This record gives sequence, structure tokens and C-alpha cells, in this order.
Amino acid sequence: MKRTLLSIGVLAASLFAHQAFAQAPDMSLTRIDCGTPAAPTAVNQRFSDTYSLGDLKVLFTYSCYVIKHGDDYLLWDTGQPMNAPKVSIVDQLAKLNLKPEQIKYVGISHYHGDHTGQVASFPKSTLLIGKGDWDGISAPKPAEGIPTAQFASWIKGDSKVEPVPTDKDVFGDGTVMMLYTPGHTPGHHSLLVKLPTMGAVFISGDLMHFHENYDTNGVPWFNYDRAQTLASLDRAKKIVAATKATVIIQHDARDIDKLPAFPAGAK
Repeated sequence: MKRTLLSIGVLAASLFAHQAFAQAPDMSLTRIDCGTPAAPTAVNQRFSDTYSLGDLKVLFTYSCYVIKHGDDYLLWDTGQPMNAPKVSIVDQLAKLNLKPEQIKYVGISHYHGDHTGQVASFPKSTLLIGKGDWDGISAPKPAEGIPTAQFASWIKGDSKVEPVPTDKDVFGDGTVMMLYTPGHTPGHHSLLVKLPTMGAVFISGDLMHFHENYDTNGVPWFNYDRAQTLASLDRAKKIVAATKATVIIQHDARDIDKLPAFPAGAK
């Protein structure tokens, strides 16, 4: 009897494992070029409120990401406006055999123009954006510097928006998480993607702009809230450690090679 029950238990576990494997979504993460880098920039004056970066110069890059999850797609950030990138996001998606209407979600790390410049190309997508940032965009009189024109379709209600107050499990299975990391802006989010082969990948938004600031908890003088920034950096580092995630800093050109070159994607 015990042997029979053991056999049934082993069989059930085997079937469950097989079912879980069969249901695992086909996933990939692909970097898209979303802006033309300028010459290396001196960062001590603007990107460290303790002026601790000395003569460091950083080559800023502009990266967006397409996450495939089964038959659904999330586009993370939409880069600079089309007067800056050499090739639009829409044209790059075409090389992946994707049309704008196939993008189920457009996730925005924060409302700054170099992360939202081409969002208007995706009016059929549900916009996922931190509530604090959406409140700023949709306010009757937005503060100076907050972009609104590119969000017109969502502001008018012609397109669907989901303001995200904290974390969001995008596809409901824990594989793609918007993480609430405020400080740079009120509603800033980062992204955690758990790939079947590569493992976890932490995509920064502008929680940090380059490795030296991440390593030293540097805070740009123009951030919305210093204390929130430091708390978010602490949280991010603990999540990275717990998930053994690869950290990709969106503006740091040194991180581009952590993912396969376009049009290939990490699995």
C-alpha cells in the first residue's frame, strides 16, 4: 500500500512538473535603440549631489526593451522623440515582425521625455505608468517640464491607461514585475524580468544612470526626492541579490552587450 501511494505521489509530481513546463510561456527580452548617444558627458555637476564623481565622463545611451510573454508583448519605455533616434521604434519592431497594435502594454519607467518620446505611436496599447507620474501628466495644469502632448490619446480617454501605485505583476505569473522605485520622479518604476534561460534581469529606468552612481548610491541633484531615491536603491540592491539578477542600466552604454545584439533577444 505504501509503495502504491509512493508511486502515485511520484507520478502526480511528475505530471505536475510536466504541466508546469508545458504552461511556461515562451519568453524573450530584446533591446531596441531609442536614441542617438552624444559625446561622453561630464557627470559630477548634475549627477552627484555630493560631487563625488570627479572628472568622470559617461557615454549616455538610450535603450528600450521588448518583452515577449507567450503571445503578448510589453514595450518598456519609448525613448527619445523621433528627431533623435536614427530609426524609429516602429521600424525596429517591424524587423521583429511586430506591428504597433500587437504591443499589449507600453510600460513607462517615468515621464521624462527621453523615455516617453515615441509613446504616441502605440495608441492601442494599455499604458502602464506609475500613479505619481500619471497624476503629474494628467493634472489640469501640469508642472513645467512634464510632457503631455505625446500622452494626448490617454489623457482624452481614447486609449487605455492603468496608473500603477506600487508594484505590478504585468502578466500575472511573476515573470515580469514593474517595481515601484520612486525618487527620480514621484511614480518611477524599474522592471524585473525572469527569463527561463538567462534568469532574472533588472532594468533600471533612471533609478540610476550609470554604474558609478549605482555603486555609491549617488543621487542626481534634479531628482524629485533624495530620501526616496536612496530607499529605492537599497530595495533594488536587495531584490537583485535575492534573485541573482543581471543589472542593466538603461543609460549606460557599457550594459548594452549584456543582451544579444538586435534583432536577437535573450531567452
